[in-house]
Amino acid sequence: MLLRLFVPTKAKTASPACSLSVYKIDGTESGKKVTLDAEIFGIEPNNHAIYLDVKQYLANQRQGTHKTKEKWEVARSTKKIIRQKGSGGARHGSTKSPTMVGGGRAFGPQPRDYRFKLNKKLKQLARFSALSYKAQENAITLVEPFAMEAPKTKEFIKILENLKANSRRTLFVLPENSDNIYISSRNLQNVNVITVDEINTYAIMNAYHMVMVDGVQDILAERRK
Repeated sequence: MLLRLFVPTKAKTASPACSLSVYKIDGTESGKKVTLDAEIFGIEPNNHAIYLDVKQYLANQRQGTHKTKEKWEVARSTKKIIRQKGSGGARHGSTKSPTMVGGGRAFGPQPRDYRFKLNKKLKQLARFSALSYKAQENAITLVEPFAMEAPKTKEFIKILENLKANSRRTLFVLPENSDNIYISSRNLQNVNVITVDEINTYAIMNAYHMVMVDGVQDILAERRK
């Protein structure tokens, strides 16, 4: 199923580095301020780079195992149906013809690989463009690092409600893998929990709101160098 990507209707120019407050999981401010890297969250978005990266991501999800039988592959009789002339109708030969019911498929899909190559720099530009869109739309929330003692979906929903991130599709980015947080969110349709290693342009653009655990922005800035 294809999902509608959230793309702002009008591209904005590059903006200076923005400062965000870090929230606790109860929704209150912790008192800490974080300045996002302008080279990641403040560039002028490149829409075409985003388009190519999302197109590649969706292409990589396709199995490409579709297959239909052509005329020569159908196991049917090759006996001529009616005589060539005198019937008053069209000429017919084999029942394998694509014009016959049960015949072969003309120019049908064949197994293929939909993957294609993109340069690393282009994919990085696409990710930074997507992150810049989120920063421009004030759709990024920073939360203090936290841990869950056990998988509890109700507790995770409460955290999202406190952060006001439970109304629409939300991308939750962790600095490292946490099984309890992931399992707690697995049954929520509008929440996608990933680590900073898994962040990609499609995941960013497919979410209306982005919640990052404090420290993710530092990892992104370090990897940019």
